[in-house]
Amino acid sequence: MRGDVDLSAFEQSLREEAQRRSPASGGGTSALPAELSAAAERYVGVDPSRMVPGNRFKLLRDGVEAFPEMLDAIRAARRKIRLEVYMFIDDAVGALFARALAEAAARGVQVKVLYDWLGSLPTRRAFFRRLRAEGVDVRAFKPLNFARGIGALIRRDHRKILVVDGEVAFVGGINLAAQWAPRGRGQGGGWRDDVMKIEGPAALTLERLFCASWRMEAHKRLYRYRRRSARRRLLQPGDANAVILSSRRAIHRAYLRAIEHARRSVMIANAYFLPDGRLMRALRQAAQRGVSVQLILAGKSDHPWVKWATRALYDRMLGWGVQIYEWYDGVLHSKTAVVDGTWGTVGSFNLEPMSRRFNYEANLVFTDPRWGAALQRSFLEDSRLCRRITRDVWTKRPWWHRVIERLFFVLSRVVL
Repeated sequence: MRGDVDLSAFEQSLREEAQRRSPASGGGTSALPAELSAAAERYVGVDPSRMVPGNRFKLLRDGVEAFPEMLDAIRAARRKIRLEVYMFIDDAVGALFARALAEAAARGVQVKVLYDWLGSLPTRRAFFRRLRAEGVDVRAFKPLNFARGIGALIRRDHRKILVVDGEVAFVGGINLAAQWAPRGRGQGGGWRDDVMKIEGPAALTLERLFCASWRMEAHKRLYRYRRRSARRRLLQPGDANAVILSSRRAIHRAYLRAIEHARRSVMIANAYFLPDGRLMRALRQAAQRGVSVQLILAGKSDHPWVKWATRALYDRMLGWGVQIYEWYDGVLHSKTAVVDGTWGTVGSFNLEPMSRRFNYEANLVFTDPRWGAALQRSFLEDSRLCRRITRDVWTKRPWWHRVIERLFFVLSRVVL
């Protein structure tokens, strides 16, 4: 690990900060009324029969809430751990998870880790060699190999998945890196992001998704472990319906269908917002029929050119009546949406060309007013911390801002 950080003290600081926060999981546990369940089906965007019942969720805001829960799940593992992540960095957060994974392997848990080669490029190879020496089966997804062609380099594994024993899973936008730790702790960056913890049958769907990714890279099947999981009678700790979407087209279609069927509100928080024409048209039509359309977009970004290109869309969206908020309290990295407080999604999918055309992604989609309300509360809490972009203020921005916006927007269309 680069730098000297007391990992135990670092983890304790995360837990103390998480305790100071008000819980964001919300949702309750009461049964979903039949009429609401039927009404929710119009939002799904996939065959309703694919919805998996019997789940319980917990919405985790930022690394300060997600990291302790993920570490607890790893330490409670009895049989197997599956981790698939875009960035696994050898900083305080990466070292903390590496230690927990190695400890699990030492007590006999089968631990398999798949990290994206490009996303984890800053990490020294010695970090992963140590993990292998400690019994963790860790592999890079599509390392540099010119024989594979340029397509292999472009198509990256952008998923962030942790599955423990096929029963508990985490999916969202958070990577294993200090950027997602609170500022001032372990070189933390305080990035804003979301993760959904899943207990129930949908966790097994995420494990199967991991198995497919593992086979793609390692050219080895995990049939024995999948069959064992499939034979087990899974506990159903909740009554929420969910579907895991891994197809780029399916995730995009789910967004479209939900927005097209919106009656009251559309709330989207997305770090990299360059939607295609169909999604822009759906947002315009929703706003024109009286739906409250609200967007939280990046005020600060780790990819400034995307931020500038996104701003080229503000004029037309403000003209439609869309409410735009920019997040400046650190870097926005969230990829969440909630429609009518009923349909919701949390995952790794960005509304921009790389996610739409190339990356391997994973999103949880649910239709449940209880958990939709939790995601809606989280969105409104964030919007109060944002800078509201009004049409009057926006038209007065400097002329050179307009030039930069148009330049990067055109480049994004040409390059991507």
